[in-house]
Amino acid sequence: MNKPLLYLFLVFLVSHSNVIAQTLPVGILENVEDAYRRQQLLGKDSSNSSYMIRPMFMSAKHNLQLDSAFSVNSFRKLLYANPKFKTEVYALPVAWQQQFNSHHPYGMNDGSMVQAKGYQTQISAGIYAKVGPLSIQFRPEYVYAENKGFQRLADAPNGVYWNTPVTIYYNNIDLPDRPNDGSYSKFSLGQSSVRLTFGPVSAGFSNENLWWGPGVRNSLLMSNNASGFRHLTLNTIRPVKTYIGSFEAQIVGGRLEQSGVNLLDQAGLPQAIINESKTRPYDWRYFSGIVLTYQPKWIPGLFLGFDRSFIVNHSNMGNGFSDYFPIFGAVEKQSYGENESGQNLDELAARDQYISFFARYVMPESKAEVYVQFGRNDHAQDTRDAFVEPEHTRAYIVGFRKLVPLMRPDESVQIGLEFTQMQKATTKDTRATLGWYSHPLVPDGYTNKGQVIGAGIGPGSNMQSLNVSWVKGLKRIGLQLERLVNNNDLFYDFASSSADKSQYINRHWVDLSFGGNFSWNFKQFVANAQLTYIRSLNYQYQWQDSTPPGNYWNWNKQDVNNLHFKLGLVYLIN
Repeated sequence: MNKPLLYLFLVFLVSHSNVIAQTLPVGILENVEDAYRRQQLLGKDSSNSSYMIRPMFMSAKHNLQLDSAFSVNSFRKLLYANPKFKTEVYALPVAWQQQFNSHHPYGMNDGSMVQAKGYQTQISAGIYAKVGPLSIQFRPEYVYAENKGFQRLADAPNGVYWNTPVTIYYNNIDLPDRPNDGSYSKFSLGQSSVRLTFGPVSAGFSNENLWWGPGVRNSLLMSNNASGFRHLTLNTIRPVKTYIGSFEAQIVGGRLEQSGVNLLDQAGLPQAIINESKTRPYDWRYFSGIVLTYQPKWIPGLFLGFDRSFIVNHSNMGNGFSDYFPIFGAVEKQSYGENESGQNLDELAARDQYISFFARYVMPESKAEVYVQFGRNDHAQDTRDAFVEPEHTRAYIVGFRKLVPLMRPDESVQIGLEFTQMQKATTKDTRATLGWYSHPLVPDGYTNKGQVIGAGIGPGSNMQSLNVSWVKGLKRIGLQLERLVNNNDLFYDFASSSADKSQYINRHWVDLSFGGNFSWNFKQFVANAQLTYIRSLNYQYQWQDSTPPGNYWNWNKQDVNNLHFKLGLVYLIN
């Protein structure tokens, strides 16, 4: 590079050096992100952020202080600065998160942590450096899990009729009950990224977890339930104001990895059934996704949005623009059957698609918000189909939260309700329906490293959640009640394959949980803890015959108890 060009380049860097592209990782102690979102309900957040595209970029929060001793600058410590070239290097907080399950795996939205029994820990730290518009955030994560043995789904004594639905299920999704035999440890890039940022727009490479949508406990298309995956990203770092309102957006193209677990072998199925089953290809999947939010200028507090995503086996991809960015194509119904040459139309595309629409309405005068997300994994044939059976292949999330101010300043009682429905609609009885996150032509499904990247409750499941907490800034003391119905789609497949369907009406696997949560900040530390008791009814769909036969409400219940404990600590280096 000659001297004039070098000079112009350095001037360019300096002129854009005021841009900060540091992010607050999704799920870094649950209450930290939520504390920022609460400020909007209190009418104290002027950023106009939708809080529906995360991770949060801290540059958009410079004017927002959670309490007298805590602000955006608490998340970094300056190590080095060169005013001439506007170069800065910061140390990032050290985060240590732990969890424990006494009987079987339980929990969700924990990033690179895995579904495991026993003790598990995750440690992360890093640095953030910027030179003009170039920023590097290196925040790796290390995870260790005892991963003790437990009765897996295929080990449950559910009878020979269980083999068929289990085989089909494991053939269509890479979702092992246990990540491997023995202890588990993994070092990953974690919440790392390299970006070029100009004004409100950033582009680069990232391994960060993403969250799209308004949900608190679940999100249909993108959450931090699984490990972050490597992806290229083009996104806004703050709302872009226009004449008609504000916009936020992100476009992603990335790589989803397999778990490395042979599910059919792990299932312990008869060898004859395994031999007749499809062989899952050793292949990574390409993920393409887009999310867009809009805040209409004329309706303060209303945020509208949609997201769309595709996954395809890498070996089935082409090289055209539409192969890398199918998100910009027309919304079409997935093809079935064969074309004139006898080729299976699904195998020509061999990709799975999802779309959702969502909204969030914030009412500062009532210190409340309502939100909804509605999605489908197979689009309507036409407008008539969309109106006649809008519930076909749908999933949805509905939520409400309200702050009730107390007598002391900045103290409130927060009440939150959220309902998530992933179970298939009744249209499955009259037309072909694929469950969410699984697909016969993309047999690893909507997963990364063996965990769903969408709603943490997983395919075919439903959840109802109630949370009541005392909150003040980053401080929180609360109670949470939840009812989780585990994969009802699989249960009904089991019942329909059975010789006597009537005897299975009570086998729904339902987790009833009651827990307390605690979050607190003190000087340079932010801590959170959660202790939850889970009563699993009909654990793994087990059920014993009633006496006398036909007495469906008096039988030998197969219920189990589980304790789930979480503890997290963040040390702010400042």
